[in-house]
Amino acid sequence: MNEVMDRTVAAADLGGSFTGDLSIVGLFLQADMIVKAVIFVLFLASVWSWTIIIEKRGTLKKLNSRANRFEDSFWSGEPLDKLYERVKKGRQDPLLKVFCAGMDEWHNGVAGGLPAKESLQASLRQRVERAMSTTINREMNVLERGMTFLASVGSTATFIGLFGTVWGIMNSFTSIAHTNNTSLAVVAPGIAEALFATALGLVAAIPAVIAYNTLTSGLHRYADRMDAFVNEFSAILSRHLETHENGGTGSGGAGTGAVRKAAA
Repeated sequence: MNEVMDRTVAAADLGGSFTGDLSIVGLFLQADMIVKAVIFVLFLASVWSWTIIIEKRGTLKKLNSRANRFEDSFWSGEPLDKLYERVKKGRQDPLLKVFCAGMDEWHNGVAGGLPAKESLQASLRQRVERAMSTTINREMNVLERGMTFLASVGSTATFIGLFGTVWGIMNSFTSIAHTNNTSLAVVAPGIAEALFATALGLVAAIPAVIAYNTLTSGLHRYADRMDAFVNEFSAILSRHLETHENGGTGSGGAGTGAVRKAAA
């Protein structure tokens, strides 16, 4: 605050003129320590928000592209066991992990042959669905990391900037009280610093709010896509169990592939 007082007193001595630096860098360097802290926090929040935004957008684009390729393979008529072995050897993403979780539980359930009782078949379907749903929840928790920060920046950055604004205006009124001069040159530096803090708060908050809404929508669509895949996968296994119950193929691997081709 002493720096602000010295600057405003100097302005008053110059007959009401102010020749200081009112550029963005100049406003930051000449600002009070409290205002500097506010500006620095908002700048870091903005940089980190954009880092999250760029990373999430790239991740969603890549995941949807890989999901398209996997679904093409899934519905191509390739036996599930063969697709499962190929997928396990490659790089996995959330949708592939969901598929592998279902296949793992399926193989564990039919290790000694498909269950003959209807109650055991229903239990097997439930275990497969539960394993896939658990994997979806775990993978979505990973994908949603950083979204809370975006929401926090979007809801608090303007208020942090407002705090800097109030502090800068307080400095301006203090300068008027000490100099007994209401010239614009006396209050201009403090007001400029205050408005700069407000502007930076808006710069940090607006992209964070827009990105949060957009990314949340994209993540929900991807989660719905995985839920739809679980339903499709469960329907295939149900048809396979019904085929086995009616006297169809009984082996866990080849039977899955056969029904897989029929479903495709």
